Amino acid sequence: MPMTPFHFGPGAAVKAAVPRRFSLSAFVGVNLLIDSEAVYYFVTRQYPLHRFLHTYVGATLAAVAVCVLVLLFTGLVRAFGHSQKSAGAELLPMPIVVGAALGAYSHIVLDSMMHTDIRPLAPFSDGNGLHRVITLAQLHWFCIISGIIGIAGLVAGCVYRRWSRR
Repeated sequence: MPMTPFHFGPGAAVKAAVPRRFSLSAFVGVNLLIDSEAVYYFVTRQYPLHRFLHTYVGATLAAVAVCVLVLLFTGLVRAFGHSQKSAGAELLPMPIVVGAALGAYSHIVLDSMMHTDIRPLAPFSDGNGLHRVITLAQLHWFCIISGIIGIAGLVAGCVYRRWSRR
């Protein structure tokens, strides 16, 4: 994607669909970590931009790292006496794992469709069978529309919960 926030659209849609089984925080965190690689290589003018973290192996390690960091954060939250209930699924182990995994693998799939320098199956293969499987416009619109649907679903869920408490 041209910018990491495009990846957040599909994540928002998943969060709206299954809010208790998915950590949007872990999803966003792993996407930021993966794209930090491309930002580093862009700033230092080293090509290709998409390297190890933009492979399924690298993305898996990024997802594990994010899971560990978020779970450590969860431990700190509990240690300081804050209620995990107030954070909902964001701080529960299984939604964290699901969010990080979906974030990592969706990132590789979406970027594989767009960027010529991605080798998602490295070190096993240099191929990228997803490159340009859809047009860039279709890819961008998919991310934007899923984001709009996701935000609408999240807002509707908040409104519903607020009204159902009355």
